[in-house]
Amino acid sequence: MELNLLKYMAFVKTVELGSFTKAAQILNYSQSGISRMIGDLEREWGVALLERNRSGVWLTSDGKRMLPYARDLCDEYARLQMKVDELNGLQSGLIRIGVFSSVATHWLPNIIQAFQKDYPNIEYELHMGHYKDIEQWILEGRVDCGFVRLPAGKGLDTIFLEQDRVLAVLPEGHKLAKRKKVKLESLCDEPFMLLEEGSGAEFTELFEKANLAPNVKFRTLDDYAIMAMVEKGLGVSILPELILKRVSYKIAVRELNVPAVRKIALAVREKKRPSLAVEKFITYLDYRNSN
Repeated sequence: MELNLLKYMAFVKTVELGSFTKAAQILNYSQSGISRMIGDLEREWGVALLERNRSGVWLTSDGKRMLPYARDLCDEYARLQMKVDELNGLQSGLIRIGVFSSVATHWLPNIIQAFQKDYPNIEYELHMGHYKDIEQWILEGRVDCGFVRLPAGKGLDTIFLEQDRVLAVLPEGHKLAKRKKVKLESLCDEPFMLLEEGSGAEFTELFEKANLAPNVKFRTLDDYAIMAMVEKGLGVSILPELILKRVSYKIAVRELNVPAVRKIALAVREKKRPSLAVEKFITYLDYRNSN
């Protein structure tokens, strides 16, 4: 790859990820190599692009003005590479996927395994985040496609995949575990562990619609931290069924007394044709639940 383009990519990725280290991991370079390339750009252009300290990096005012042009050049290269991939019949290529934890754990390995059998030379770049993060990454072009919750935001085309039930999660031997279905109001009487998936809307809205308020004692973005806390008897929670598959925690899982689901879809940017690799990848989504 032409050296200047590599420098532009180093600049763009460092800004997107907020870290030299993370940009280096994505681009398969050393941290010092990424820092050196950005330093070269600053000397060539005669401007300071980034402020740096121990807490991370951020754009200077000049950096903000230059970023859109560098990003456009990187996007043009990606489009050129897409055409090369098409001419080569998917003998090479890169798919950048935005994904949240339950899909990354239980669906994506099956999909990629099946896809890789037919297209072994395709590479993958996974960006872990929450619903709103992933939607924004798709719109910005940081990822080619991403798994989201419906309804999704504007500017996205979506492919509905599955309804995922939301279930009550209780310590083993808990009094509520004796019931086949658990009432939402009963969960409000216990210390509650709240999973905040981005805005946490799918969980907080469930209580709000019933005019209830859980007694929240612990908030986290980590599903497994919730299960560990519940296992120790520190409280109760509700989690999506998908993340509860094949877990080793000693917890009890029960249905709720009200219908509660999240609708999962794959999204791409509206009115933008995906690369051939992404188009083919989409046809393998049915392998998500294969054994």
